[in-house]
Amino acid sequence: MIGKLSGFERQLCDIQGRLFELSLEKGLDSGDFIKKFMNSATCEYLDLPYDRLQWAGEEYMLENLLEEVLVSRAGLQFSREELYWTGYVYRYWHLLTGESSSEIFAQANATMMRECYLGFHTLDTIMVIEDLKTISHLQHTERQAG
Repeated sequence: MIGKLSGFERQLCDIQGRLFELSLEKGLDSGDFIKKFMNSATCEYLDLPYDRLQWAGEEYMLENLLEEVLVSRAGLQFSREELYWTGYVYRYWHLLTGESSSEIFAQANATMMRECYLGFHTLDTIMVIEDLKTISHLQHTERQAG
């Protein structure tokens, strides 16, 4: 991993964190929202080195996503803090490693992020990403052995 992000890049992380929070305000199922967002064309635009959508704001991003996919309004909702942290970490991870959002989600889905939140949310973001990658690798190894 390369290192810390610039202020500009951390602003992108903040925008995605606020987008995830907004999903709660709109009453969306958190797990369904996260899965569909991380695998969407909308998110692919955010993965580009530059796209106007990155600075369009969370309201516009959510509107764009909801035009693309249907997200359930019933079901589990994460807390505001869990959602912000999850969105922030996912974007940081992409900017740090260059992995696509769908690749990141395949390693650390919404359930894993929620389960890790309590123990990880106070850690340095780079350490969080390293730990999530380790957990994902261990789980993958266990599935292959089992």
